[in-house]
Amino acid sequence: MNADVTIAPMAPPQRAGGPEARRILLVFAVCAAAIASTVWAQAQRAPTKEGTFDELYRRGQLTNASLKTLTARFVETTTSGLLTRPLVERGTLAVERPARVVMNYAFPETRTVLIDGDRLVLSWPGRHIHQVTNIGQMQARVQKYFVDSDPDELRRSFDITVTDTEKRPGTEHVALLPKRKQIREGLTQLDLWIDQSSLLLAAMRMTFANGDTKLMTLEDIVPNAPLAAGTFARPQPAAR
Repeated sequence: MNADVTIAPMAPPQRAGGPEARRILLVFAVCAAAIASTVWAQAQRAPTKEGTFDELYRRGQLTNASLKTLTARFVETTTSGLLTRPLVERGTLAVERPARVVMNYAFPETRTVLIDGDRLVLSWPGRHIHQVTNIGQMQARVQKYFVDSDPDELRRSFDITVTDTEKRPGTEHVALLPKRKQIREGLTQLDLWIDQSSLLLAAMRMTFANGDTKLMTLEDIVPNAPLAAGTFARPQPAAR
């Protein structure tokens, strides 16, 4: 027999509550940040002789327009009141714009999280889990807040600052504090560390409303990497 397959509408993150909902949110944030990190890194700097705030934002968009794919290794660290110590997981990530992301976890357990269009597939063979979730509403929400926003819309949705409070070598730290109650109910802060030379995402931390955190650091980042056939193949349920 095949493992159970569930297809259901995605609940808002503040109502879903479980670790899978947070993981879904994390995957989306990584995708959005990988697309928009150049915009955030450049748009929040003070105006220079090269242009105004909006001009810097425009330059960031032009730079980012060349990013079609991205691959990287990641380390994901989760802290929670339910954990006696942080949970550290490792794997690889591939992104293909506009709407395909796959995270292949290799340690401590093997599993795959795939986003392809408006579907998210969680395949966790060791736990006999195979879930297919409709994430169209969440995808639209992320698109609205992180991808389609202009500078004014970003300011309306977030307090955004470049700060040295948690400096990582060779990066700029960008802190985003949600202004909207709808966002704050699920996510209270998003921290991005942007590589100063490539302007690509180097690390990201999400702080959730209950105090849990999830930190992802990226290594061996390759923008516009050639992707092997089958990179985004949908995992199939494992036979019991």
